[in-house]
Amino acid sequence: MRILGIDPGSRKTGFGIIEMVRQQPVYVASGVIRVEKFPAPQRLKRIFEAFGELVRQYAPDQVAVEKVFVHKDPVAAIKLGQARGVVLCAAALAELPIYEYTPTRIKGAIVGKGHARKEQVQFMVRQLLRLSETPQEDAADALACALCHGRLAALGVDLSILNKGARF
Repeated sequence: MRILGIDPGSRKTGFGIIEMVRQQPVYVASGVIRVEKFPAPQRLKRIFEAFGELVRQYAPDQVAVEKVFVHKDPVAAIKLGQARGVVLCAAALAELPIYEYTPTRIKGAIVGKGHARKEQVQFMVRQLLRLSETPQEDAADALACALCHGRLAALGVDLSILNKGARF
């Protein structure tokens, strides 16, 4: 099973792709879709196009997306929600199953505690995927999302409940 993890953002959207081989995660690719230099509508268009290119290039079987958490700044939350919506729409148009995880759930699955620091997530992603270098923060978050999904699948969790609004 190939999983495309996404850490959506209005200026930088992280992506991470892993393959689950005999219940073990194997690194495929990761990076950041950078759109900060474009006006808002162009950012969304470029995120949409980049996501489509990732799907064409890497042919994922499933998509794991980080859920929006509550922001103190409502404008930032709206922008993040727009970027997330573009990713969800692109995945739906590609007819890929979409699974959503809260940051707390992702950190808990990867680090063992839901309120882990970014550096701890980066460290564990590097260890779990046996990477020679630490991934950039947004890419590490996306890989962590994919790893969280892969771990739940490997444990035999009924993933269909995730698409029915279950809180994870």
